[in-house]
Amino acid sequence: MESFSTDILLLLALIAAGFISAFIDSVVGGGGLISLPVMLLTGLPPTVALGTNKLAAIAGVLTSSTTFWRRGMVEKKLVVYLLPLAFLSSMLGSYVIMQIASFAFEPVIIGALVIVALVVLFKKDWGGQSTYRGRSRNVWLAAMLTAAGCAFYDGFIGPGTGSFMMMAFVAMGFDFVQAAGNSRCLNAASNCGSLVFFLLWGQVHFGYGLAMALGMVAGGYAGARTAMVRGSGFVRLLFLLIVGALIIKLAWGYWGA
Repeated sequence: MESFSTDILLLLALIAAGFISAFIDSVVGGGGLISLPVMLLTGLPPTVALGTNKLAAIAGVLTSSTTFWRRGMVEKKLVVYLLPLAFLSSMLGSYVIMQIASFAFEPVIIGALVIVALVVLFKKDWGGQSTYRGRSRNVWLAAMLTAAGCAFYDGFIGPGTGSFMMMAFVAMGFDFVQAAGNSRCLNAASNCGSLVFFLLWGQVHFGYGLAMALGMVAGGYAGARTAMVRGSGFVRLLFLLIVGALIIKLAWGYWGA
């Protein structure tokens, strides 16, 4: 009986963590700050926890990206051509992480996140309104580099992928809400690519993953709706908070642990 109660509590914790992480992830990215540590608390090996987290995350990111898509907050004629590139790049990143250690790259990631946070903090009008002028050659090039680079990073290391994607789209002229919609779609493709690789390696626990996915479906929908209702100002504030938390978490893991 005690074991049964413990299992129920664990499943409820996974569902709750899934909702909170997907809510955050659907708005600004960085939901893995919550979902992955909770998944590790189940006692799964790190690679299995990572693969299982990818399974759960797909539920949230597909829900949020579909919500943004239906509400017209995605540059469809640009993003749709980037999805295969994101899928394949993420698979490549997941393959590489199995071959080499990612720990040495973390100072670079921390530095990049600090720069991103400072730019958003001091350029208060950046991403507030859309200045996007269409699919020029430069936009196509920037978008392809974003899809390939961020998706590879998502499969390789992961933390901050959504934040980097959002900043890239803001730099292309999109406001924060449109950038969130575009990045959610690319993130869905990169998660799928990474998950395929983890499935092939048998690094997924379906029970835990599906339990967390239940919460992520609700959280992904709620987060996307909130972002569209509250607007770019809300997204910008939450973005700064999550990027700040990512910097602290990564820095503590690298220098403090």
